Amino acid sequence: MARVVLIGPSDSLTALLAERLSSRTVPAPAASYAGIPADPDETVVYRPPLIGRRDARPDLADADRLAEACVRAGTRRVILLSSAAAHPPSHHNTGYVDEEERPPTDHPIALSWRELEGRVGERLADAGTEVLILRAAPVAVRDGQDYLNRLLRGRAAMVPAGYDPALQILSPEDLAEAVRCALERGGGGTYHVAPAGAVPVRGALRLAGTRRFAMDAELQRPFRALASRLGWADPPAQLDSLRHSYTVSGARIERDLGFVPRKTSAEAVRDAFGSETAAPAPLPAFDPFGLDEGYIDAFGRTLFRFLHDRYWRIEHRGLEHVPREGRAVLTGVHRGFMPWDGVMALHLLRRETGRIPRFLIHPCLIKHPFLANYMTKLGGIIACQQNADWVLGQEGLLGMFPEGIGGAFTPYRDAYKLGRFGRDEYVKMALRNRAPIVPFVTVGSAEIYPILGRVDSKLVRRVFEWPYLPITPTFPLPGLPLPSKWHTRFLEPIPVHEQYLPEAADDPRIVRQISAEVRARMEAAIREMLERRKSIFFGSVFGKEEGRSGGEAGGRAKDAA
Repeated sequence: MARVVLIGPSDSLTALLAERLSSRTVPAPAASYAGIPADPDETVVYRPPLIGRRDARPDLADADRLAEACVRAGTRRVILLSSAAAHPPSHHNTGYVDEEERPPTDHPIALSWRELEGRVGERLADAGTEVLILRAAPVAVRDGQDYLNRLLRGRAAMVPAGYDPALQILSPEDLAEAVRCALERGGGGTYHVAPAGAVPVRGALRLAGTRRFAMDAELQRPFRALASRLGWADPPAQLDSLRHSYTVSGARIERDLGFVPRKTSAEAVRDAFGSETAAPAPLPAFDPFGLDEGYIDAFGRTLFRFLHDRYWRIEHRGLEHVPREGRAVLTGVHRGFMPWDGVMALHLLRRETGRIPRFLIHPCLIKHPFLANYMTKLGGIIACQQNADWVLGQEGLLGMFPEGIGGAFTPYRDAYKLGRFGRDEYVKMALRNRAPIVPFVTVGSAEIYPILGRVDSKLVRRVFEWPYLPITPTFPLPGLPLPSKWHTRFLEPIPVHEQYLPEAADDPRIVRQISAEVRARMEAAIREMLERRKSIFFGSVFGKEEGRSGGEAGGRAKDAA
């Protein structure tokens, strides 16, 4: 392995890195790095210090001094330990983003890390120095001065209410191993260093033995803005890392450098902050995106059961068409602007088949408190090709509404006319992953919030990210849906996985043909169900023999309402 000089803050993480890399160490920050490194053949590993004890931004002035010293010494290679915080925590983060993702942002912490990478990288590259950047997830160390480590080692932590995003937390041993892999490989580039999985904020605090207190983030901001100037509190921007995800993908470093973290995020937290005397208990399993089966089942026994069986009295048909194992794409119709039809489909499938569909959702559903926590724990994931591939790659059920968010805001006069199916991405997802398409339709959900008008509002688009402000009879109390009678039908699967090869996803003609078939089946089913419906609030469209109401689960047979 190359000779190494490690430059970084004088703490336990730097000491561990020095031990694992057999390097000589230079403390940072320094007034001057004159004469460092003394040997141009040494590889410099630079871990930049932070601005202050309560500021997560790197010290750019120190980085400039280090870069200038390396240029003077003719250093041939520098490994810069940056941060995954270069990706801003945002409700638009699709999850496990790759190194090329660079969304526009005004987040001060993300901008600062990006500036560090740009300034050091460009200055050294201009001098002919190879630069390799490792963007590391937060590293769990008991004496760490960053925001997350101070929360985890404290007795109590104040967090934003209504959020529980997934966090990636790296063990110090895994960071050292990543640096070792980078040292053994020549060349430059940018790589994420993070565990494949994650742990929710609440789960991390529980593993660390830290008591959690929640308070609305917007109420915290004024106090934190003032207190941070006096050094009493962390700046408000750091709260964002406890509201929204900034998880990153480690696929590139595994492919190029052969690095795979040995410890999960939960193990990293337990080993750094867990009890040193008690025997380690088995760790709970955490979903990479935050799904919580216990949360779903608790609602399934209470609120969801009441809404499904008593309030909307949902009857259903065709559950035999949903595979009991293996991948499938569930393609539905979303009406009523609030996501209750998706939630009721999830509840029905969980109760009757034991499976939990993962619905692709719009970012607006995890922007605001409590709704963010709710949708995350129900298994919602931001709509994108990578997330769809992940669900289907796990042999899961992928749920989606191909009309997109516009379908949810369809005026009531057109509620049962299908809108445009976007770019037919759902067909491409099914073809690429060799999954059958199972269409399903619901009649009755459009009546819970019948949209009588829509207001085109810039304020609504900015605050809620809705395309319109819907005008419904329940306004200004949209939380009170009307008790319409629902009828849900799952249609016969379309076995595209048997009829086509994955390459068919790149053939627009085939994609349009399949989408037209799905659309025709859904339209026919809706038309037939509307013809048989006699009342918005009462009656069955399937009949006593065909229909199955929610209350019949587990042998509790009863007639449809």
